Amino acid sequence: QVQLVESGGGLVQAGGSLRLSCTTSGRTFSIYAMGWFRQAPGKEREFVAAITWSGGDTYYADSVKGRFAFSRDNAKNTAYLQMNSLSPDDTAVYYCAARSNRVLFRLWNSEVYDYWGQGTQVTVSA
Repeated sequence: QVQLVESGGGLVQAGGSLRLSCTTSGRTFSIYAMGWFRQAPGKEREFVAAITWSGGDTYYADSVKGRFAFSRDNAKNTAYLQMNSLSPDDTAVYYCAARSNRVLFRLWNSEVYDYWGQGTQVTVSA
């Protein structure tokens, strides 16, 4: 089993920045990729970003490309999502997820992830 705990959410003004953290524990050696997803009120959960755990390859949704950066610190078993130039459209609960299968494909699809955190609220005021 893998446990994921998100932190770093909060309230920020438009144009501001936040850095989310996702700390992993348990069978962390079984993580091959991680993802960030978000869900706004009344909307479906959507892909934000993904990273391969060993190579650090990153993938982003078009809506956040150029503004968000996904990184990981293998020694600390922690992943980070740096979010810049935030807008009210970024308001949502942000979830991190981990995939424990070494076959990496469709990392934009929430169904390929095996473990999920509880989420952290990000609110961007106009």
